[in-house]
Amino acid sequence: MDVGRRGARLLAAVLVLGLCAPAGAEKPSPCQCSRTSPQTRKNCGFPGITSDQCFKAGCCFDSSVVGVPWCFDPLPKQESEECVMEVSARRDCGYPGISPQECASRKCCFSDVIPQVPWCFFPLPVQDCHY
Repeated sequence: MDVGRRGARLLAAVLVLGLCAPAGAEKPSPCQCSRTSPQTRKNCGFPGITSDQCFKAGCCFDSSVVGVPWCFDPLPKQESEECVMEVSARRDCGYPGISPQECASRKCCFSDVIPQVPWCFFPLPVQDCHY
């Protein structure tokens, strides 16, 4: 094997690894983490990961519950912290087919990303959000 071919393989490996590494992931908000039920956490780390490593990967960290992932995926980001919650926590604030504008006029949250759940739902108080 010549040097050019070996160099090309090395470059390809470095590029693949670079694509897999998080590119300066943003630390999730407290609401994205504290409103995730321990039973529904999706693992985002590896055994022995530190909170700093976990946050740098854009994940949540909570070691207070035994037997569940401590480093886990955050809830989806919303425009308003009051609207960040698990789908199961949504309380309907509208009706099927409600527009985002009508929902906002009721001072409620709107997200039509997930089918078959309330799209217009009551917000949660932000003081419920903590690490």
